Amino acid sequence: MAMLWKFMSVAKYSKTALAPKVKVRGIRTHSRHSSSKSVPSDFAANTPSPNTVELLGKAYPQDDYSNVTEKILSKVGKNLHNKKHHPLWLIKEQVKDHFYKQYIGRRGTPLFSVYDGLSPVVTIQQNFDSLLIPQNHASRKKEDNYYLNRHHMLRAHTSAHQWDLIHSGLDAFLAVGDVYRRDTIDNTHYPVFHQMEGVRLFSCHELFSNIKDGEGLQLFEQGHRTAHKQECHTMEAVRLVEFNLKQVLTKLMTYIFGDGLQVRWVDCYFPFTHPSFEMEINFKGEWLEVLGCGVMEQQLVNS
Repeated sequence: MAMLWKFMSVAKYSKTALAPKVKVRGIRTHSRHSSSKSVPSDFAANTPSPNTVELLGKAYPQDDYSNVTEKILSKVGKNLHNKKHHPLWLIKEQVKDHFYKQYIGRRGTPLFSVYDGLSPVVTIQQNFDSLLIPQNHASRKKEDNYYLNRHHMLRAHTSAHQWDLIHSGLDAFLAVGDVYRRDTIDNTHYPVFHQMEGVRLFSCHELFSNIKDGEGLQLFEQGHRTAHKQECHTMEAVRLVEFNLKQVLTKLMTYIFGDGLQVRWVDCYFPFTHPSFEMEINFKGEWLEVLGCGVMEQQLVNS
């Protein structure tokens, strides 16, 4: 079973976003430590021919779906989240420091690995299909995304790397990176922003080992989907994962913003988690959304 979460990490505003094991969404690194592979911005993009875009050392043929502008291409490869002392780098390092200290694996090393150098160019399958996003879903529209062509795009979220990281055998990771959406620029939106995402998978033993008489509890059942659980998960498992998820993220926000933080949870919908939640914090008398999270759809884990 798995849980997943995404954090906001932007100069202005944007969302970022946990998941048989129960899974939590996150960021990946090569070891249990972070790895950064930045691409020089002056090498980010050039156009060797009218019908091809060269980006990060690869050439992408253009077609009727191509809509990436020169202005956006010039942003690719800047990797602000990996530039030492940049505000985004400072936030990333603060989150990493918290997870490294709070969550230790059986061998005494950090439980969560961190991945902050993954390419922002992904396939349509990675960005949408692998996350169970329907073919006719509004989030796929050309008006909302930057497409290199019908097969490749600039990632719209760090979740585009989720399937690959889990498939590689990871069960607890954080992923950080720049993401791209065709937003109109105003005081809360910008077409380039940054996300940090966390994922954690739970085995039956990991989830129930500290529960009295927990050896008799199970992760899975053949049941029915409700507003509170997936059809394949037991209510006991979902309640424990939800509790763990909210506790982890509340501790993180308290670590970042300080004690006395007012937090509230709002039920919401994401195609790749159920149940799903958004966390809001009270800032100057107003409720500000800071992350989205949930129990990952078991179909994603099984795939």
